[in-house]
Amino acid sequence: MKQLMTKGTYLAYEDGTPFFLLGDTAWELAHKLTREEAEHYFATRQRQGFEAAQIVALAEFNGLRTPNAYGRVPFLCDETGTPDPLQPDESGEYSYWAHLDYIIDCAAAHHMFVVLLPTWGDKFNKMWGEGPEVFTTENAGVYAAWLAARYKDKENIIWMLGGDRPLEEKHRKIIDAMAAGIRAAGDTHLITFHPCGCQTSCQYLSDADYIDMHSAQTGHGTEQCYDSDKIMLEMRKAGRPYYDSEPRYEDHPACFDASIGYFWDAADVRLNAYRDVLAGACGHTYGNHSVWSMTREPSDYFPFTFKQVLCHPGAEQIHYVKALRMSRDYFSLEPADECVRTSYEGAGRVTAAKGDGYLYAYTPLGLPFTLEYVFEDAKAAKASWFDPRTGKEEVFTVIPPRGKMTFAPVSSGKGCDWVLILDKVKR
Repeated sequence: MKQLMTKGTYLAYEDGTPFFLLGDTAWELAHKLTREEAEHYFATRQRQGFEAAQIVALAEFNGLRTPNAYGRVPFLCDETGTPDPLQPDESGEYSYWAHLDYIIDCAAAHHMFVVLLPTWGDKFNKMWGEGPEVFTTENAGVYAAWLAARYKDKENIIWMLGGDRPLEEKHRKIIDAMAAGIRAAGDTHLITFHPCGCQTSCQYLSDADYIDMHSAQTGHGTEQCYDSDKIMLEMRKAGRPYYDSEPRYEDHPACFDASIGYFWDAADVRLNAYRDVLAGACGHTYGNHSVWSMTREPSDYFPFTFKQVLCHPGAEQIHYVKALRMSRDYFSLEPADECVRTSYEGAGRVTAAKGDGYLYAYTPLGLPFTLEYVFEDAKAAKASWFDPRTGKEEVFTVIPPRGKMTFAPVSSGKGCDWVLILDKVKR
């Protein structure tokens, strides 16, 4: 694996090869899984085309006091019995930190990055959850420097600060200290930030020089989930790479309410992915509700075990959005909703993007739509339908190189999403 770098609003390897950050949300992996289970997880995600997994060093589910799969906790306690982030317990072959080392190396062996949160947000801004708050401006940088020194030579690291919490002034200072600690350790990996639901890192860190790419959590309710691409377009204004680090999870109860009886499905997952990517995102993150939590005992709220859902439809299909992006000139793609001449709202809204010699238009419900398009110096345009469920692309006609035309997808309704592709024909 090679070092990543930013290239405009996208990511690339240091040799200039485009990199699409197709991530999976696996927050509790290092906290809950054995090494054998982690191997199974990474092998599955590699086969499915994922490039990264989002993992937390100090996990949400009482990660300071509840031991990992080997009975180990991350820190020794101070005289009050509180876990001390300046006293990591590294004793023994199966220490908490030796296990995290294994996880990162296991990801690398499967050609995957680890998007690593040094801590979940309740450890510096409790608000809700287990806590306790153990990080201060004084110790946060020391801990982050220690962690970064441990992993600065690992090629498969991307740092993610935050952890589902807003930042008041005192919390911003803690995050600043963590970023400074990472850089003080000589670590040059990319840094991003994970915000609360329906928020972006731009809202808190637009002036932070250490943020290499911005991130949103478009969330699991209905407030903004259908308009996740509009959030991407707001982040685009910052001029750095941007992506959705937590959209709707497959098998997550809609609006956090299992009593509704509807759990987000693969079609919901695809809607966010294709809309975000056509809005110029540098990647996209998939999640499954029972995978991020590494659920072992199902409940009404977490309806499956993590092993049962590793291969659910959304996980098997999400790599097709990466395949679509990589199939044509990568760095030239720009949002182009101005080409759409049909006005639908909500789940039916059509979005578009264009690049050097091509145009994409995504219809989440397969509804007919009208495009106005122009291909300069072309003899014609080739029109194809791309199926987000199978990744298959099929040419269906050739049309004039410019015009205003209505297109009717192959099928319509919930789960019948399609991408229209227009390719420039020079001769």
